[in-house]
Amino acid sequence: MSEDPTRVSVAGATGWTGRPIAETILAADDLQLVSAVARSTAGMDLGEAWKGDPNGVPVHGSVTEALDSVDVLVDFTSHAAVGDRVRAAVERGVAVVIGSSGLSRDDYAELDALARGRGVGVVAAGNFSLTAAMAQAAAALVARHLPQWEIIDYASASKADAPSGTARELAERLAAVRRPHVEVPVDQVAGTREARGATVAGAQIHSLRLPSFVVSTEVVFALPDERLSIRHDAGGTADPYVSGTLLAIRAVRRITGLVRGLDTLLLSA
Repeated sequence: MSEDPTRVSVAGATGWTGRPIAETILAADDLQLVSAVARSTAGMDLGEAWKGDPNGVPVHGSVTEALDSVDVLVDFTSHAAVGDRVRAAVERGVAVVIGSSGLSRDDYAELDALARGRGVGVVAAGNFSLTAAMAQAAAALVARHLPQWEIIDYASASKADAPSGTARELAERLAAVRRPHVEVPVDQVAGTREARGATVAGAQIHSLRLPSFVVSTEVVFALPDERLSIRHDAGGTADPYVSGTLLAIRAVRRITGLVRGLDTLLLSA
């Protein structure tokens, strides 16, 4: 006897990443898209919000309106509101997959405690691309053996938050292996200290915001007379993020507390 499908709500379902994820959920036999969140099209049918035929999925203006009969909330919205949306879902006992950036290490610690208290799972990743997860796993391996690294964070000129969630997550994940050695501490730099980038979890991150980039993240390791770069480049579509997000949706109900990083989820599967 087959199990009932996992009931999903997508916040940001009319957005660049949220729409292809919602479309894939609609086509999946084991998942059911029961609601969507998008303030600009609240009150509409999602298919009509996509300027197509109705598909029976109501669009709500807030997460609290969309959570009835939902097992998993998927959030691909803005950095400004993701924290409140995720907390509202966890408080209701709804598992969450977070693809939005903007949450700090302290925010994640708070969400982990809240999710454990409610007995639900949260999966958060700065990047749900499978190749990005492999790059992050490789970097964690390298950090065990090479003591110095810095991160370059590339994104489009219009990206409001810096660093990207991918770069921040990478810095914090590498810090769990060890803190990078910094030859000249940033507070001892002569000249303009800001030129050394932002310090996140002990690592320097340099954020570039220029046209033609989507999201690219590069970590540069070095020893005397040699360097190793691990870089992930995203293309111009949201397709790379869909399969990793669906993997997280299918796994998150078996989890209690926070799992951070798609590579962590893959290793624990």
